[in-house]
Amino acid sequence: MHFVPLVGTLAYLTDQDRERVLLIRRDARPDDDHFGKVNGLGGKLEIGEHIFAGLRREIAEEAGVEILTAALRGTIAWTDFGPKREQWLGFIFLVDSWDGELFESNEEGSLEWVPVQRLLDACDPDPRIREKADLPIWEGDRHFLPLVFDSDPRCFHGSMPYDGIEFVDWVYERH
Repeated sequence: MHFVPLVGTLAYLTDQDRERVLLIRRDARPDDDHFGKVNGLGGKLEIGEHIFAGLRREIAEEAGVEILTAALRGTIAWTDFGPKREQWLGFIFLVDSWDGELFESNEEGSLEWVPVQRLLDACDPDPRIREKADLPIWEGDRHFLPLVFDSDPRCFHGSMPYDGIEFVDWVYERH
């Protein structure tokens, strides 16, 4: 069977010191597939857009700022993801330079600055540390988020199958 994905972007904006990351708390629409979770910003590519144009548009729409610099950190193929069992190909970016006044919220939820270490603690293999971080992220995010923030300059390329809302597996390579 061929992989025919929705193509999207996912970005993690940091402050100047790279100590905090901007997350969206998906708390605005109870019918949202991501309701109750925190996540980076981004979304689906529109017809006629290249990846960076889609990223730029999504960040402007969701956060009200203009990207000045962004680094592609990796790609992920999500299969059978979420209640609709969608197929996604996501391009994951770290945005460390942007301009403008950040929104406090958008139609999907509230925006909040979180210490990067707290987000990484939410990914820790130790459930006690994860619980202390108190950040409701998708189970699969625990596997790739450390790669977004580490110092390895190589991009990761991964496959992350889900069975609806249940995480199944994570395999990746770096190049």
